[in-house]
Amino acid sequence: MATARYGKSWLPRNLKATVSILPDFLLPAFQVLPRSSIRPLSTSAPRASRVGAAPIAVPPEVNLRLLEPPKRRGPVTRIEPPKTIEVQGPLGKASVQLPPYVSYALNDATRKATLSVLDRKVRDQREMWGTTRSYLANHILGVSEGHTAILRLVGVGYRATIEPSATTVKPQYPGQQFVSLKVGYTHPIEMGVPMGVKATTPLPTRILLEGIDKEAVNSFAASIRKWRVPEPYKGKGIFVNEETIKLKAKKIK
Repeated sequence: MATARYGKSWLPRNLKATVSILPDFLLPAFQVLPRSSIRPLSTSAPRASRVGAAPIAVPPEVNLRLLEPPKRRGPVTRIEPPKTIEVQGPLGKASVQLPPYVSYALNDATRKATLSVLDRKVRDQREMWGTTRSYLANHILGVSEGHTAILRLVGVGYRATIEPSATTVKPQYPGQQFVSLKVGYTHPIEMGVPMGVKATTPLPTRILLEGIDKEAVNSFAASIRKWRVPEPYKGKGIFVNEETIKLKAKKIK
């Protein structure tokens, strides 16, 4: 019987009573292996990300200023208000909030900014360490050179224009411009340009988005792209930056 061959010590309690009625070829499937004998899928040693510890080069025309949080006069709470780094450059001004466990330092001689955390072993601190560093680097690049996104309209009759007014969308702030798309619908698609983003059309099939906030530029580009997502049979759609698509063979009935 199976009990004489394998024994009952390795089975859970709820399965020991059913061992005697199981055939031999089913028993290995119920075997519980120890954790030490399970080999992981990847054999490489785990390594922490080095994004957060990498220094950020600050151009001479960019000024960084650390703003302390205002003092509270109400009841004392355990939540510490975050600090803010103000980034100012020739193209505008932006700000980044620092979590309480992230420290900031700027070397005036080398013009490099560094971030550090209280405890690298804490997972939340490691994750926000690299995220905060990326936000700060993007804002420094945004106020000095700016972020851009180029959209390509591929398709017969596809074109885009920038209009000062729209008939289907109400303006959200004074002087707002609108992107008008003609991408195969019975009516033009009108979308308001977010504040802080500049939109131009150097060609009827090209849309150029510029701004100091990388997240705002890419988010608006994604909202334009969703009206004609690139399809893999004819290759038509709205492509963002260097986006490409692999064409599929046509379906033959």
